[in-house]
Amino acid sequence: MLFPSMRYHPAAPELSADDLRLPWELSDPAGVRPLVFGELARDLGSRVPGRLVTSAKSWLSHAAVDRGAAILPWGGVEGVSKVSPIDASASYLSYLRDAWNQGFGAHPLEHQEVVLTVPASFDEAARALTVDAARIAGLQRLRLLEEPQAACYDWIHRHRESLADALSGVRLLLVVDVGGGTTDLTLIRVSFDQGTPTLERIGVGDHLMLGGDNMDLALAHVIEQRLGGSRLSSASLSQLLQQCRGAKERLLGAEAPEAATVTLVGSGSRLVGGARSAKLGRDEVDALVVDGFFPEAAIDERPHGRRGAIVEFGLPYAADAAVTRHVAAFLAMHAETMAAALEDSSPPTRASLAPDTVLLNGGVFNSHALTRRLMEVLERWRNGPVRQLHIQDPMTAVARGAVAYAASRLGQSPSIGGGAARSYYLILDGDDGERQGLCLLPRGSAEGEEVLLEGRTF
Repeated sequence: MLFPSMRYHPAAPELSADDLRLPWELSDPAGVRPLVFGELARDLGSRVPGRLVTSAKSWLSHAAVDRGAAILPWGGVEGVSKVSPIDASASYLSYLRDAWNQGFGAHPLEHQEVVLTVPASFDEAARALTVDAARIAGLQRLRLLEEPQAACYDWIHRHRESLADALSGVRLLLVVDVGGGTTDLTLIRVSFDQGTPTLERIGVGDHLMLGGDNMDLALAHVIEQRLGGSRLSSASLSQLLQQCRGAKERLLGAEAPEAATVTLVGSGSRLVGGARSAKLGRDEVDALVVDGFFPEAAIDERPHGRRGAIVEFGLPYAADAAVTRHVAAFLAMHAETMAAALEDSSPPTRASLAPDTVLLNGGVFNSHALTRRLMEVLERWRNGPVRQLHIQDPMTAVARGAVAYAASRLGQSPSIGGGAARSYYLILDGDDGERQGLCLLPRGSAEGEEVLLEGRTF
């Protein structure tokens, strides 16, 4: 069962008491009542504007806003209750905690060690806020795991009995995780010691707010023009976004129809009789999403310059929507690391800048068209075949991988090494007035490793 991380704030007479009844007493850190979560929230949000809270995880990583302020739903209609990104995130965890405790009351979730996944590109502030949200939900025994690693752990655990054979010939594995809000890139080196494979993470991408939400937004702007061309309010555009998400998933899926209808319901006095509809064709969605977000870029192409003012719904999305150009830039940035991992001292070539194996994760790769396009681009960069490690279920791989990671900590499953993804520095004012960086934790430091700052006094 999947739980969409969405919450809907209905008007008081909108739903009956039976519609809101749960097997447990609903708790919400922000105290909003009435309140709906998950699949029903998504469905209602696609029909009524200005009451759906979504993308809370993306808001946690947005440093330009107060993540503790009640700002969601962004552009909400007048009179709707609002919550902070932290409280929204905490409410999803509280809901899952209560659902777990309803079924496993003898083993309360708050007494368990919980593995919570986050984008690999989350900075320390976003990670700390994620931990704060978990603690608000009563989850104290917590470990964070990066989502691309979690997807890889899922694959490893499924092949643990024959891992050496499954990874035969693999040297550099690129994990591309394109979710709803972010694109995460991770490089993993695979080596063998007496026939036993060892996996080590050697590269992590920068924070990239680019994913399925951007695709839905692009489609929503197309429909906006077809509905008369006038600019929609944030509340109406948010409603249209949910409609376009469903249309995109149908039109990019297997056995897709020729077209799908998108309907925007009126608001206020126009709620009844104010609905407007437009169609999206399968071919145009294919062209907009596949060619727009996964264009046939060259390996030396780079993303268009970022602009801080690129904001939709208050979120600073990437200025360049081309995932393939971001992948090219990521590989170029880690060219020396890749060469060192392969123990190759020769100058990097086009082929050496491309991985030999890729693992694709995230809901967007349920689309065969998107998967095929990215594989074609990678194989052209490598000038040869690129192997794909297949995820059994991209929608649940990260969750299952979190369990596999917990099992690896108990020695029950293979693990991925690599330590800290980044170095951490303390900025100090030097005697000459210039600022200096003191490395507190070198990149690659293993979990539990003690780092001594020798020759320093403070």
